[in-house]
Amino acid sequence: MNSVELIESFSEFKDFKNIDRPTMMRVLEDVFRTLLRKKYGSDENFDIIVNTDKGDLEIYRKREVVPDGEVVDPNKEIAYSEAIKIEPDYEVGEEVYEELEVIEFGRRAILAARQTLKSKIMELEKDEVMKKYSDRIGEIVSGEVYQIWKREILILDDEGNELILPKSEQIPSDYFKKGDTVRAVVKKVDTRNNNPLIILSRTDNAFLAKLLELEVPEIFDGLITIKKIVREPGERAKVAVESYDDRIDPVGACVGMKGSRIHGIVRELKNENIDIINFTTNTQLFISRALNPAKISRMELDEENKTAAVYLQPDQVSLAIGKGGLNIKLASRLTGYEIDVFRDTDDEEYDIDLDEFADEIDNWIIDELKAIGCDTAKSVLELDRDELVRRTDLEEETVNEIVKILKEEFEEE
Repeated sequence: MNSVELIESFSEFKDFKNIDRPTMMRVLEDVFRTLLRKKYGSDENFDIIVNTDKGDLEIYRKREVVPDGEVVDPNKEIAYSEAIKIEPDYEVGEEVYEELEVIEFGRRAILAARQTLKSKIMELEKDEVMKKYSDRIGEIVSGEVYQIWKREILILDDEGNELILPKSEQIPSDYFKKGDTVRAVVKKVDTRNNNPLIILSRTDNAFLAKLLELEVPEIFDGLITIKKIVREPGERAKVAVESYDDRIDPVGACVGMKGSRIHGIVRELKNENIDIINFTTNTQLFISRALNPAKISRMELDEENKTAAVYLQPDQVSLAIGKGGLNIKLASRLTGYEIDVFRDTDDEEYDIDLDEFADEIDNWIIDELKAIGCDTAKSVLELDRDELVRRTDLEEETVNEIVKILKEEFEEE
């Protein structure tokens, strides 16, 4: 096996995607220096030249010419009579450079070297991937769906590195098929079976933050700061922003002309409703903005216990609570206050939207009631129980529980 054949036998390692040429040359040299030490006891007087582009490798041994019969170390010294066979002009005291044929190491040693090289390259490859993505945590990457499993999706980046998007990190309405391009944020870098494990996320707040940074130049330039993000992935998000330049309207800049900037993000997040809120240190004003689009009549704060009692007109309560209680939950998380909503009215004729009971009554039941024209509590209570059972196909026990919940709300008021 000559040097060219040897390098060709290593060709599968030559083009590793994350190993640069100098590193590859260093690894190859290290492998052959190990062979030299095993065969000759030392590699000090050897020069190794590796050319991975041309596919050749040269090894030269340097020995000093000594008089015949005075060779002490044949690895470092050569007898005069042997030296002149290589080049007739050599004299005692000069240095002889002699190229070694790779075949002299023996096929078994070469195969062992090949295995060692493979192991070292694989480790380097893993280290490079780990380093590359450790430096990119919190950044958006894109890749192509390669394989879909029940609990996760395997994605390949442009260099063929494997990335994992777990089901728990996908937006509930996400649907991908093989070959699709996916964008996500690098959430963490770990190992699995001694291999790099790059975990992506589309539900992490950092994903929304980076999407905003990409779409809003003022955020990228640092003129607008994202103070806090709260999300219910795929449903709704609230983003508090602040501008350090009085000339810039942070909310307007993030939304864009006619929503041009925010629309692309909404589509990426599967129609997630995004509320951009102007941050303020005025707690009451911040809570009021967080409950948008509801209009608050008055508010009572307990700063020690971090609670807020918010009073609204009856027609604003459902807006403040939101579908499934989502608006008020996100507002609480954004402001750090537990928010309680109360109706600010003396009118005994007021009614309550069914959506306000989402915490106590399942959404599918509310939808059943709406399907028969009952959008409010009183519209349900006006029907007798037998009619409710007949028209909705709900069980009698369920109807009784609904009526009980609705009546208790008015009794409390």
